Amino acid sequence: MTTADDSRPRHAVVVGAGLAGITAALQLADAGVRVTLLEGRPRLGGLAFSFRRGDLTVDNGQHVYLRCCTAYRWFLDRVDGAALAPLQDRLDVPVLDVGRAGGPRLGRLRRNALPVPLHLAAGLAAYPHLSVAERLSVGRAALALKRLDPADPALDGIDFATWLGLHGQSDRTIEALWDLVGVATLNATAAHASMGLAAMVFKTGLLSEAGAADIGWARVPLGELHDTLARKALDSAGVRTETRVRVSAVSRVAEGGWHVEVDGERLDADAVVLAVAQQEAHGLLPDGALDAPDRLLDIGTAPILNMHVVYDRAVLRRPFFAALGSPVQWVFDRTESSGLKEGQYLAVSQSAAEDEIDTPVSELRARYLPELERLLPASRGAEVRDFFVTRERTATFAPTPGVGRLRPAARTRVPGLFLAGAWTATGWPATMESAVRSGFNAAGAVLSELGRRHEHPLQEAA
Repeated sequence: MTTADDSRPRHAVVVGAGLAGITAALQLADAGVRVTLLEGRPRLGGLAFSFRRGDLTVDNGQHVYLRCCTAYRWFLDRVDGAALAPLQDRLDVPVLDVGRAGGPRLGRLRRNALPVPLHLAAGLAAYPHLSVAERLSVGRAALALKRLDPADPALDGIDFATWLGLHGQSDRTIEALWDLVGVATLNATAAHASMGLAAMVFKTGLLSEAGAADIGWARVPLGELHDTLARKALDSAGVRTETRVRVSAVSRVAEGGWHVEVDGERLDADAVVLAVAQQEAHGLLPDGALDAPDRLLDIGTAPILNMHVVYDRAVLRRPFFAALGSPVQWVFDRTESSGLKEGQYLAVSQSAAEDEIDTPVSELRARYLPELERLLPASRGAEVRDFFVTRERTATFAPTPGVGRLRPAARTRVPGLFLAGAWTATGWPATMESAVRSGFNAAGAVLSELGRRHEHPLQEAA
């Protein structure tokens, strides 16, 4: 918290209206700063958005969050959308294995009401996709994980798979447990994930509080949360929001302050927050803003592929499930949220999809519809009324070993210029949680520099 209070009118320009930019804009406006929010797309929400396909409202990809995602939960509350994206009462993940004889076998990853780490012990003991010895080895690895500090720079330099191997985890254990969770949260397999980020995910989600990993997801289209409701919240806070605009340059004014070039016009600002992807931020940074600006270009990206299947009848009775022994990773029922009146609409979410991101739709259809029939016997003989694909080639930053040293803080070396985005130094992987936290960080840094009194929304150090 700052103690000085500067009541002079101040203007902040936030470039980019994804979750990071929306959060920064709301925080600044709530603190009394005049805010202009600029977005090149015709909508808000960044890479978590919805679009129309015929009579359906479709999300570009399935997004979930966990109870431990306190920043994203703040965002939902702030835009009055928490009731539209509720959490499970208790973690319960159905896991279907079709890789062994006898047809699909159902297991569940779930918790009980006991304290950490006993909350997962009973569920792990009954998990049929691992042997007794493998389940015991998971317990030992979890205890070792609990002792780690995810912020230790040494952990960022090694990959998760190496650490798991050193702690007795078999290939099957990695597939059936660690990667089952890790690929979905990190967007990378254990062999390609920073141990520091993996430790943060598993320690926070599974070993911090009993309910930390309970899963939440939107029961409405994401656009209703991240665009419609967010826009209402921004309007109510007094934020001027402009879409379909292009920011071409950001420059420091000799006497202080900033000029932001927008579609040939100039905005004057006391502070600028670049809440855009790392490559775009690099292109807008003035000289001297970062010690090594080209490091932003060294932060790689990772794709996510989503296949959307509309059947003529219901083929899945659960809201979602994960799969083993199949190229299918996670499947979600999006029937109600899409507005489908007859049949069932399933979204198949494939993270770490480097090998398939450019595969033609016809090949994906030929590969995945038989896999869904293996996993869901009720789909055999059902008519597929629609099959389409959404591709996010740069969905997240790649959480590779060493990425931690590349991620910049919110504050740059130039007064008045700040960075936000899930790729900045939040300590979290590229999730909605990281995006919102980055917005907190940027807004807090702006307000501190402006001498405005403020408190961190999560009651952490501002």
